Amino acid sequence: MIDFLIIGGGIAGVSAAARLSELGSVTLLEAEDELAYHASGRSAALFEENYGKPSTVALNQASRDYHKSADVLHPRGLLLVGSPANAEFFAEDQAMMKLDPITMAQAKALIPTLDTEKIDRAAYDADAWDIDTDKLIQSFARRARASGATIATKQPVQEIIRTNSGWTVTTAQGSYTTKNIINAAGAWVDQIAEMAGIAPLGFTPLRRSMARIPAPDGMTVDKWPMLFGPGEDWYAKPDAGALIVSPADEDPVAPHDAYAEDLTLAEGLDRYAAHVTTPVTRLLSSWAGLRTFAPDRTLVLGPDPKEPSFIWCAGQGGYGMQSSPGASELLADLIAGRPSALDNITIAALSPARFA
Repeated sequence: MIDFLIIGGGIAGVSAAARLSELGSVTLLEAEDELAYHASGRSAALFEENYGKPSTVALNQASRDYHKSADVLHPRGLLLVGSPANAEFFAEDQAMMKLDPITMAQAKALIPTLDTEKIDRAAYDADAWDIDTDKLIQSFARRARASGATIATKQPVQEIIRTNSGWTVTTAQGSYTTKNIINAAGAWVDQIAEMAGIAPLGFTPLRRSMARIPAPDGMTVDKWPMLFGPGEDWYAKPDAGALIVSPADEDPVAPHDAYAEDLTLAEGLDRYAAHVTTPVTRLLSSWAGLRTFAPDRTLVLGPDPKEPSFIWCAGQGGYGMQSSPGASELLADLIAGRPSALDNITIAALSPARFA
């Protein structure tokens, strides 16, 4: 019998596999042909330590050392720009992310295409980093396999049955018996819970779209910071010599293999274009992913209060990549019954018991 059966091979499941494989036998089941196919593989991942709710920030802070040791961080920087029309949102974002105010001349030096006739304020943080998502996922996968974990793809879950000694989980490839289920199924976490006879917690998958456009006027953009609009109304980020631009959409959808809609992309590109002097003339590619949130938009980590052998690792939203080392470490600490480096207020904020 397996000690821990993890359902879901995104960053939540793979990081959990790495930590839990040190506590017992682990098998990870991923429905798709490869790991991180859905949200984790479509992220514009940035490590900005102060981005998110207080509990997320605590997880980010607990994750920094792992990110550095895995060598997955690369300098990027974060630039927030605004105008009198969105001054309130600008002030809120600047305070939340602890960004330093800079002059418009300094902002233009960072991104020469900014339209200073429309933008009159800017704030910046040099301590924001690109995350090499593939390298991060593979670092956890290697660690899990080195400790004896099995990672199995093409394993969509078809049935979950509670037994006297644990659980039987049936997939298209066969059945597995386990003492504990780790529910790390991303947008499908509530569906997995219902299959197991566990009350769903009300997670909502939200579609987030991306457009890849050419670098403006053939400029070299690799050293540009990530560019945010106030209230996260849109953002842009260098990507392999081009720019990715997101409308920062949050459309509630059913769990599925997400794709971007043309109208949503057009609206986001218009919001980006309104802040720069170079027009968007063509689209190189587009895609979308699902950012799944609990009702309070805070991660859910730990045993279900009514069935401790069913363990939630869910609701990463847009924070999964940057928070995964800290989140997976907390999960292992809770299961092992050992002290956590996180404070009790943070642990309670993340616990599924808050919905009981």
